[in-house]
Amino acid sequence: MNNGEFDLEQFLPFRLNRAAEFIALRFAAAYKAKYGLTRPEWRTLAALGSSGRMTAKEIGVHSTMHKTKVSRAVFSLERRRWLKRTQHEDDRRLEYLELTAAGSTAYGELTMLAVNYSAEVAFLLGEDGLKALSSGLSAVEAAMVTRRS
Repeated sequence: MNNGEFDLEQFLPFRLNRAAEFIALRFAAAYKAKYGLTRPEWRTLAALGSSGRMTAKEIGVHSTMHKTKVSRAVFSLERRRWLKRTQHEDDRRLEYLELTAAGSTAYGELTMLAVNYSAEVAFLLGEDGLKALSSGLSAVEAAMVTRRS
């Protein structure tokens, strides 16, 4: 930004969001084509696959999704028989969610798709670009975590 004028194209939050959206949409097209998953379904499956048993609220926090999106994704994945619900022993209002064997298999297949996509993006960025991006993201994350405290 120069001379006090606002330049949206140089506004860091806008650039970060746009870059993330480009990357995410391209990956979303791959898992939608292969599995018919929506982004919230993928994010819910990925949260459970990487973290194990969680509550819907924990999934929302982990993936920064609104509870409505998590709820719809959980319902859809349950219909596919990719996840199961277990009520808390003492508090019947609390449900734990975890992947079924079929869900774990799907998660394993999807992680291979993710690994391949990540390698493709790394190739497109090149070694120097990937290092620069990683360094920049680490700096942003560190600054924001420090700032939040």
